[in-house]
Amino acid sequence: MAAPSPRPLAIPAGPDVLDVLPALEAALAGRSPVLPYAAGDPRPTVPSHDRAELPDGLAVAIGTSGSTGRPKRALLTAEALQRSAWATHQVLGGSGAWLLAMPAHHVAGLQVLLRSLASGVAPTVLDLRDGFSVEGFAAAADRVRPTHTASCRYTALVPTQLSRLVEDPVGVEALRTFDGVLVGGAATPRALVERASHLGVVLSLTYGMSETAGGCVYDGVPLPVSRVHVDNDRHVVLGGDTLAHGYLGEPGLTRDAFTTDPDGVRWFRTDDLGHLDDDGHLVIDGRADDVINTGGLKVNPGVVEDAISRHLHEVLDVVVLGVPDPEWGESVCAAVTLVDPSRTLTTREVRARLRGILPDTALPRLVTVLDAIPQRGPGKPDRAAIRRGVGERA
Repeated sequence: MAAPSPRPLAIPAGPDVLDVLPALEAALAGRSPVLPYAAGDPRPTVPSHDRAELPDGLAVAIGTSGSTGRPKRALLTAEALQRSAWATHQVLGGSGAWLLAMPAHHVAGLQVLLRSLASGVAPTVLDLRDGFSVEGFAAAADRVRPTHTASCRYTALVPTQLSRLVEDPVGVEALRTFDGVLVGGAATPRALVERASHLGVVLSLTYGMSETAGGCVYDGVPLPVSRVHVDNDRHVVLGGDTLAHGYLGEPGLTRDAFTTDPDGVRWFRTDDLGHLDDDGHLVIDGRADDVINTGGLKVNPGVVEDAISRHLHEVLDVVVLGVPDPEWGESVCAAVTLVDPSRTLTTREVRARLRGILPDTALPRLVTVLDAIPQRGPGKPDRAAIRRGVGERA
């Protein structure tokens, strides 16, 4: 018998998000798989598909970010989601009560709801309808109530949220009340990680995506149910129990991205470049399609972003990208936001302060100060919008 087709499920942004928990429980039971979307957005059309290609136990068809192409729907089974929740609690130190601090129609927020179901404790919800604020987060953190069977306190954030919280004593105090704070969705600057850790925040840097039921590598180490390797082209390849069974209505894309090795292990080849360090920990170097080719030399944006975050403490957030250049093909551009928005930061100053830290090829030829980094999905920089902003200010 073919698996049921997923039905659209509107996910509210405020406290009413708890109303979808029964639907998620039914999805996990295999009775009615769902296709989450943000309440208030147009109801999505379920892509045309062959029901025979749907996996047994399908629970959720979750959207990908679409940051480098058109969004897709990753097919996640109840087993994949449950194994992910179990492994997360194992790594963090046991079941706990969760604070939902991001939209739940994306995989990271949805996982907070699913982990809460696994813990048997309803999540506390940060109301994001008027945006994220330090005061709102602190008030919500104060309402998190563990139980004797789920005695820990957890939350999950994107780097921009973490950055705002560590800049405010109220935010730092709230973060310290959690036994674990997951941070993912985008690269987290090393300087931000070091500052939060120095302030006593218990961080776990997560790496994963919709195709892996969210984070499947914590602090460079795969979850107990996950696997990772780096192929000959430096692409990160992920496998294990949390892997999706392909894309809804996209058999061609499924065949391109998902493979099964001779031992029967399924793998997903990401668009991210990485390497394993001397301790065997996964290090993400950036996306393959973000590498900047300037004057015939390749520059990894992540290396430049890390240098700026480490050595220019007035920078709050940074995204480095390549922009067309008639002489060099592409030139290195840094879009930044500042801790003190009243200040300025010039290209000349940035180049002077990073000279000797970065090779000359990687020194930004243009630095643009933005009011905010445009986002696409939770915590993911919208590079197309940033390029437009750079062009307007150049």
